[in-house]
Amino acid sequence: MAYDTVNPATGQVEHTQQTLDAAAIEARLAASAKAFPAWAALPLGERGALLRRVGEELTKRGEDLQRIMTAEMGKLRREALAEVDKCAQACAYYADHAAEYLAPRDIPTEAQSSYVRYEPLGCVFAVMPWNFPLWQAFRFLAPSLMAGNVSLLKHASNVPRCADAMKEVLDAAGIPPGVFDVLHIDNDQAADVLRDDRIAAVTLTGSERAGRSLAANAGDQLKKCVMELGGSDAFVVLEDADLDHTVQSAVQSRFDNSGQTCIAAKRFIVVDAIADRFIERFVAAAAKRVLGDPQQENATLAPMARADLRDELHKQVQASVEKGAKVLLGGKPVAGSHAGYPATILDNVAPGMPAYDEEFFGPVASIIRVADEVEAVRVANDTTFGLGGSVWTADAKRGERVAQQLQCGAAFVNSVVKSDVRLPFGGIKRSGFGRELADHGIHEFMNIKTIYVT
Repeated sequence: MAYDTVNPATGQVEHTQQTLDAAAIEARLAASAKAFPAWAALPLGERGALLRRVGEELTKRGEDLQRIMTAEMGKLRREALAEVDKCAQACAYYADHAAEYLAPRDIPTEAQSSYVRYEPLGCVFAVMPWNFPLWQAFRFLAPSLMAGNVSLLKHASNVPRCADAMKEVLDAAGIPPGVFDVLHIDNDQAADVLRDDRIAAVTLTGSERAGRSLAANAGDQLKKCVMELGGSDAFVVLEDADLDHTVQSAVQSRFDNSGQTCIAAKRFIVVDAIADRFIERFVAAAAKRVLGDPQQENATLAPMARADLRDELHKQVQASVEKGAKVLLGGKPVAGSHAGYPATILDNVAPGMPAYDEEFFGPVASIIRVADEVEAVRVANDTTFGLGGSVWTADAKRGERVAQQLQCGAAFVNSVVKSDVRLPFGGIKRSGFGRELADHGIHEFMNIKTIYVT
């Protein structure tokens, strides 16, 4: 079977990708299984040296990689370059810190010796999304490789060249054959791969629907899985917030990457005492985000990744307006752009509207007015999602107290929610389970093994 990838800005077909047949899939599974013992036995310092070279190759190929990302999923040039740099930093970080994270941990007992050691599991099957086509993959891959695992990647169908470019980077850095490979396969083939005994674990970043399906298959096979799913992060603005900093951060968090970010601020929960002033400035600042050629520096808003995703977002906006939401900015597809949607702000958002109840995966901000801090926390937690959230206030201690009440995997005070290789990343509720990054991320796909010697 073949499928086309379409440039989101132009609507032109960029590439036609063939899916692998059964023989090709088997060859990659066999190569992965063959590569695992030698890779796991390679001294940690040698794995680290190779991973550093991967980071260097990423940096060297930055311009080429950003062009592929922009052509396949529409990311702005500067956003794509920043993504490449973040991947390179993650490689360096795990090369530097893996020895610390993987050192055996002594646990005093009555035994002569008792300790925990960390051992790799085998082949980790990764199903990754298109919105950060390199970072989402390297977020699991860098720690997994340092742990001694091997990996097979099924990437989103609209970013096949990004996946192949990753493979080229690792090959050029000297990663041995079979340690990492790409599977251009459909969902039915992916389910078959997951059931293969040579797959030890699976990680998915994607929608709740995809997560439910893959987690069910993993559960049926009793295989370890990590699920990083959707989010509808609260951006809580208290009455004493610094408006200049808060508004600038609100625009960044909602409209960078055209709003197609799991941890983007989506629900702007604003205390009445500051709501009108915040909204006036927010609308004015968001209006400066303008669609354009993603390769040009004057573009400040990227197109959405696909026209069908844009159309689905617009349906959510329309349904919310029909139920009483008020459009303050945008709200209609941009003429002349294949997949463009303008920076959009909805006011008077209330329960029962898609803008309140659902994830909006695009450049649409939902404003929910509340009476006070207590109501802000209640509304922030009134969601099936639990990925991230942020609190904005002049009183950092107050912000920390509110952040501790948010039901999510990461709560930030006076800062946009972001993934940081030094900090664990993941969600609760329907945003998934398991953690990536930091020491938690490298331990997720390891056998945490107890040794007890009398």
